[in-house]
Amino acid sequence: MSIEKIDWDKMDGLIPVVTQEATTGQVLMLAYMDKQALELTIETNIAHYFSRSKQRIWKKGESSGHTQEVVDILVDCDDDTILLKVNQTGVACHTGRKSCFFTSIKEGQNKEVLDVEVDTTTAYGVVDTLYHTILEKKNDDPKTSYTAKLLQGKENSMLKKIVEESGEFTFAIKDNDEEEIIYEAADITYHVLVALASKNISPDRVKQELARRFGMSGIEEKNSRK
Repeated sequence: MSIEKIDWDKMDGLIPVVTQEATTGQVLMLAYMDKQALELTIETNIAHYFSRSKQRIWKKGESSGHTQEVVDILVDCDDDTILLKVNQTGVACHTGRKSCFFTSIKEGQNKEVLDVEVDTTTAYGVVDTLYHTILEKKNDDPKTSYTAKLLQGKENSMLKKIVEESGEFTFAIKDNDEEEIIYEAADITYHVLVALASKNISPDRVKQELARRFGMSGIEEKNSRK
């Protein structure tokens, strides 16, 4: 079957992909592909997806090394959903679990334990790990989670924290207090990530923007925004 027969227009050029462990049948994750991601998957025999939060194509395991070797690619009867059968290296979920589907609504508990051999901070980086942790806390009880309190409260209160922490960081710089500078910089980073999470904007997009500016003068970059 030609990939041109897939109904790419139904979801603005993206189609859902259910990824399944080929040997066990376990459902590992749900992601999306655009045409280019599918072409790369077929060409390399390694799963590539289109990240809606990062707004770019990403090779599964590009940071963690937990790649997915493609065994088969199946399309459903409506030509608008893919079933990807893979051999998973490591784990599929950024939490360190084999599958992204581990929380039971009926039982109200996690059904799958963490793989203790996976260091998610090392695999994905502290910023990305913190961002995903913030996302996971969005619907937690605000009485017990400060992150949930920020995200579920008034937006102005959440944004005021960035202003406050920026002021404290500025004074730490002025006071030439190295430990306080680092402490306050970490506070700003956390609160900026909370604000990004409130808009579902991955920090990867900030990294992409910084990369775009390499080799470009500050004046040139400012003028490019006009």
